[in-house]
Amino acid sequence: MTHTPPSTLGPRATQKLQTRQALLQAVLRLTEHQSLGGLSLREVSRAAGIVPAGFYRHFPDMESLGVALVEQSLGGLRTALRAVRVGLTESDEIARRSVEVLAREVRAQRDQFRFISRERYGGMQRVRQAIHDQLRLISEELATDLRSGDVTASSVLADWSEEDVRILTDMIVNHMTSTAAAIVDVPPGRPAVGHQVIATATTQLQLIIVGARHWLDPA
Repeated sequence: MTHTPPSTLGPRATQKLQTRQALLQAVLRLTEHQSLGGLSLREVSRAAGIVPAGFYRHFPDMESLGVALVEQSLGGLRTALRAVRVGLTESDEIARRSVEVLAREVRAQRDQFRFISRERYGGMQRVRQAIHDQLRLISEELATDLRSGDVTASSVLADWSEEDVRILTDMIVNHMTSTAAAIVDVPPGRPAVGHQVIATATTQLQLIIVGARHWLDPA
């Protein structure tokens, strides 16, 4: 999700943007050990330093706050992943760079991706749907790029049905989502564990690509 730079806003709009972000950050702190559904509006408002009535100037309810947090987190990842594919033609290189970008984004926004991992299956319905929608967009954009003719995979996928391409990209996105959760779970001060997670994830993604190349080979 893009944000208007505070420098281009007036004082009141800047304050509103800062308070909105404070609410998002408060949720991230409070959901470190519990789900969004376990929080009260009053609790979140207090953590953000505002009165409960002030919450409604930014979000109509807690689910809307959760949706905004999902869009901010996964929207940024979508942009970063698509950017890394620009100018690359080798599928293996795209796989390696994509995992690197994913790791960088997760490390920079660990709290956000911990929130995504927790809420993906057990959170509020609208928040779960927002996560599903963002992951679907990532999958659709990957499918478009893989079939665009700009990467080596495009010649292989030219004979694939649209449904099969989507199954492939959904598999890749699910793999990357699992990788993000694994990176979040790396204990602090254990860089070797993190490096191993990334190395394993890269190999797994390359194996998926190898399998895709031979999907339609004669038995």
